Amino acid sequence: MTLRVAVLASGEGSTLQAMIEARDAGQLDVAFVGLFSDKPGARALERALAAGMPVCALSPKGFESRVEHDRALFARVEQVQPELIVCAGYMRIISAEVAQRFERRMINLHPSLLPKFRGLRTHRQCLDAGDPVHGASVHWVTAELDGGPVIAQARVPVHASDDEQTLEARVRQVERPLLLATVRALAAGRIRHGDGLRYLDTRFELSDSEVFACA
Repeated sequence: MTLRVAVLASGEGSTLQAMIEARDAGQLDVAFVGLFSDKPGARALERALAAGMPVCALSPKGFESRVEHDRALFARVEQVQPELIVCAGYMRIISAEVAQRFERRMINLHPSLLPKFRGLRTHRQCLDAGDPVHGASVHWVTAELDGGPVIAQARVPVHASDDEQTLEARVRQVERPLLLATVRALAAGRIRHGDGLRYLDTRFELSDSEVFACA
């Protein structure tokens, strides 16, 4: 059965566009039920409208707190009854109250091999640590920032000549294929959770990277 997906985005919406194109090519069995943003001027809204998606943008201005904004935005998310919420370049930290309400229904793409290097400037953190590998993770969103269970990861090598920009560019090459592979597996029922997470048939092959499931 086609998976009902809501998307959160704050910027250009290039990851959203990649998901739309994969759906249109028959590579992603999803129905996009809405695009939700904290930025009324985000390009992602235009991309969503062009694809026939309902959109909703609520600026944090005018709300007394982060949690009040989250409650208002996610009340609208809940109205479209998504089975999965994908954070695709959503740049706000989601309040613990709301994150807990949507646990195991919301995923995020993070540019590191979690649990290493949470938060910002992950490429700088990796270089400072001297790690030989870096990459990206798709994880379930929980109340703990970048702390939810990891579903899948893509690894890339770190070269001696790398700076933040070159390492970021290498990670970006695997981020979207990783997210698409994960959403595809979720839509196919190949990643499930019960009392604890179970990973079934979740090894994906991507060029120039290794993607694997983590318990």
